[in-house]
Amino acid sequence: MSGDAPRVRICWRRRVGVAAVAVFILVAAAGGIGLKVIGDIEANLPPLPDPASVATSTVVLDRDGRLLRPFTIADGRWRLPVTKADVDQRFLDMLIGYEDGRFAEHHGVDYRALLRAAGQFVLAGGHIVSGGSTLTMQVARLLEGEPTRDAEAKLSQILMARKLEDRFSKDEILTLYLMLAPYGGNIEGVRAASLAYFGKEPTRLTIAQSALLVALPQSPEARRPDRDPEAARAARDRVLDRLVSEGVLGGEEAEVAKTERIPTARRTFPMLAAHLAEEAVVANPKAAKHSLTIDRDLQASLETLAHDRVTAMGPKLSVAIVVADHRSGEIIASVGSAGLLEEGRAGHVDMTRGIRSPGSTLKPLIYGLAFEEGLAHPSSLIEDRPTGFGGYAPQNFDGGYRGTVTVREALQESLNVPAIVVLDAVGPARLVARMKRAGIRPELPRLSAPGLAVGLGGVGTSLRDLVQLYAAIARGGTPVTLRDGIADGPYIPLAKAGPPVLSRTAAWQVADILSGVLPPSNGSPGLVAYKTGTSYGYRDAWAIGFDGRYVIGVWIGRPDGTPVPGLSGISGAAPILFEAFNRLGPKRVPLRPAPPGVLIASTGELPPPLRRFRHPDQTVVSRDNGPEIAYPLEGVTVDLGIGIGDPSPLVIKVRNGAPPFTFFANGTPVGRNPFDRSERWQPDGPGFVTLSVVDSSGRSDRVTVFVE
Repeated sequence: MSGDAPRVRICWRRRVGVAAVAVFILVAAAGGIGLKVIGDIEANLPPLPDPASVATSTVVLDRDGRLLRPFTIADGRWRLPVTKADVDQRFLDMLIGYEDGRFAEHHGVDYRALLRAAGQFVLAGGHIVSGGSTLTMQVARLLEGEPTRDAEAKLSQILMARKLEDRFSKDEILTLYLMLAPYGGNIEGVRAASLAYFGKEPTRLTIAQSALLVALPQSPEARRPDRDPEAARAARDRVLDRLVSEGVLGGEEAEVAKTERIPTARRTFPMLAAHLAEEAVVANPKAAKHSLTIDRDLQASLETLAHDRVTAMGPKLSVAIVVADHRSGEIIASVGSAGLLEEGRAGHVDMTRGIRSPGSTLKPLIYGLAFEEGLAHPSSLIEDRPTGFGGYAPQNFDGGYRGTVTVREALQESLNVPAIVVLDAVGPARLVARMKRAGIRPELPRLSAPGLAVGLGGVGTSLRDLVQLYAAIARGGTPVTLRDGIADGPYIPLAKAGPPVLSRTAAWQVADILSGVLPPSNGSPGLVAYKTGTSYGYRDAWAIGFDGRYVIGVWIGRPDGTPVPGLSGISGAAPILFEAFNRLGPKRVPLRPAPPGVLIASTGELPPPLRRFRHPDQTVVSRDNGPEIAYPLEGVTVDLGIGIGDPSPLVIKVRNGAPPFTFFANGTPVGRNPFDRSERWQPDGPGFVTLSVVDSSGRSDRVTVFVE
C-alpha cells in the first residue's frame, strides 16, 4: 500500500487542482480576486498567431478549384487549408453540439460547463464525465502546443482563449480548430482527415463519418481507425449517443449511422497531374496555392487509361498524354507517365517534355508548305518509287512502294518517299522555321543544318511541342502557346508576334486529309484529324489528333530510349488517342469548315501544273529504279501547229532508267534510237495522246497530254 500512496496523492491533487481552477476563475471573474496571479500568467502567454500565418500544406488545384495534389508541411504533417465553407454543415452542428453547445454565447470560457466538469471529475473519483474545455480553449491548447497537465496550464489555456475571443471572430476560431485538430499520426485538420480516412473532401459527409471525425481529436492515437477500428467505432458511437441526448440527432438516424463501416486503413492523398503539380511548386515555392488549367475528372480518367493500357503492353514501357483546348491554349489534362511511383517504368520522368524523335508526325506540315507555295494540291499525283538524294535513300515503313498516288493518299498512308521529295522541294530549313513559328524549339544535331532526315524524325521534339504544332494547324494556321497555369496571365496568341505557321487554306487541306485517315476500331471516321508516327528503331510511338476544339497527343515508349520491337503509332498510340477523345464526352466540336476560295477538285479537274507534283529542280532527285518522262509534263497542252501547215514533231525526253528505251504513243511503239534519252514522234492529228517509255529492266513511266 505504501508504494501506491504517492500516486493516490498525485491524483487527488490533480482533481482538487482542476476544481480549484474552475472555482478560482469564477471567483476571480466575479469579484476581482487573484487578479495579480492571473496577470502574471497572462503576461507570459505566447503572442497570438494570425490564422492566415498558420502553416498549411501547399495545394495544387484544378481549373475549378478542386484538389489535384497536396504536399506536406515542413515537418511532414498533412495540414490542408480549410474554411467553414469547405465542411459539411451537419458536421459543424455535430461538432459544436458535442464539444461546445454554448460556443456562440460564451467569450472563450464556458464557466458553467467548466465548473460542472470539475465537480463531476471529483465526484467520479478522477474519471472524466463531461468536458469543460470550449472549442476556443482547445484552439488555445493546439496553438500553444502543450497538453493541459496542471492547474497553471489550464489557467493559461483559459486566458489564451479569452485573448483569442478578443481578437478573432467565432468563424475564425472555428476555422483554426478545423485546421489544427489532431486526427492521428501526421494528420491534422478535418480536411486532411476526411481525405485520409474516407478518400473525399469534407463537403458531404455522412452522419457516421461526421461522428467519427468529431470523436478522433479527443484521443487521436488511441482511436485511430487504421490501428484500432473497434476503439474508433466505440468512440464514434458514444458521440452519436451523446448527440441524441443533446437533441442534435434523432435516435433512428443515430442507430442507422452505427451500422456504417469504420475505415480500417488510410487512403493515399490525391496525386493527380503529379508532374505538373511538382513543377508548379518548384517554380514558386513560396505560394501556398497553385491553380492549374487541368480538369480533374478528365485527368483522373486519362491517368487510369494510361496505366491500364501500358500495363497490358509490357514492362518498362511508359505513356504520356496531353490534351489542350486549341482555342485558348489551355492544357486540360497532362499525363506524364504510367504512374509517378512506377519505378520500373521511370514514372518520375515527365515524358510530355521528353525530347524524342517525332517519326512521321511532321509530314502534315511538309505537305502544308507545298500546298501553301502552290507546288501541290491534295489531288496532285506524286510518285512513290525508290528515290535517292545524294547518299540519302528513304524507304517506306513496310519496305514496299505504291507507284503513282495522290498527295492525299501519300499523307494518309504516311509514305516516306513522296514526303521527302516534297520536303526537298520546300526545303528542310523552311520546315524547321515553321516549327519555330509554332512556338517550339526543335533540337537538331549539334552544329548541323536541317537536312532531309528531319522529315522522318531526324530532329528532337517533345509531346508538348507536337501538340502545340498541331494546335496551330487545327486553328487554321494561327499559332497558340500551350499553358497549364491559371496564374500565367491573359492569353496572348503567338500570331500577334509573327506570321502564321500555315495559310488558312493549307491548314484546312492538311486537316481535311488527316480527317480521312482510317481510325482504329474504337474511333469513328471523319470526327478527328490525326496522324501517327513511329521513330527509327521502334523507340517511340506517336498519335496526334484534333477536332474543332481539342488537340490530343499520345506518346508510348521506354523513357531510356531502348527499342521496343513491334511498337508502332497506329497499333499502340492511336487506340489510346481515340479513347481519350471518347472520354471528352459531349464537349466535342466538329472540325473547321473549308475557308472561302479553297479549291476542291479531283486530279483531272485541277489546273495542269497541279495535276502532277514536279520537283522544281529534278536534277537533285534520282530515281534509279525507273525512267521518268521529263517532257512533256503530265496534262499539258502542246502546240505543234497541227492543221496550219507543216506541223512540228512531238519531242519526248526521258530521265533516269537504263537504256535501251522503248517509246510508245497511244500504245504503239515509236522511235529509231533506243539508246537516246529523247525521241521525236509525229502525231496524225490533234487530241489527247498517252506517251509511255519502258527501259531495259521493264520499268516504265507515262503521261497524258493534248496536242494541237
